[in-house]
Amino acid sequence: MTTLERQFAQTVAEQKSTIYTVCYMFSQDADEVNDLFQEVLVNLWKGFENFEHRSDIKTWIYRVALNTCISIDRKKKRRQATARLTMDINLFEDRDEDTRQVDMLHKRISKLQPFDRAIVLLWLENLSYEEIGQIVGISTKNVSVRLFRIREQLKQMSND
Repeated sequence: MTTLERQFAQTVAEQKSTIYTVCYMFSQDADEVNDLFQEVLVNLWKGFENFEHRSDIKTWIYRVALNTCISIDRKKKRRQATARLTMDINLFEDRDEDTRQVDMLHKRISKLQPFDRAIVLLWLENLSYEEIGQIVGISTKNVSVRLFRIREQLKQMSND
């Protein structure tokens, strides 16, 4: 294993939860989340050697993960819908009140446009407005305005 490969493996190990969190915001299907995760890893590897450390590694990883997931989400919406085979059973499904609340929030967030989903995800990760702006490429003030509008939009959504 080369030094670059070891550095990449260590970075992925340290940032795995960040990558997974981004992927989870774009799908609730475990297989699809894993596919997104793999695609993000491929894109991170492609750019890893050229990463110049002008920003924090976590900021770069967020940006690559978000861009990858948004791109795949757009392609998915362009494709014709197909029927998925499911067993309609989840042995690990938890139905307490907290789980229902989280589930409802996730469903509402998934109805947002990909860019807004990305901003909410970063905000839920407790990143500062400045960090969010750096990752998605907008001003700190614009992050504040967009989050306000997103919150209002989420409040107006039904529980469907």
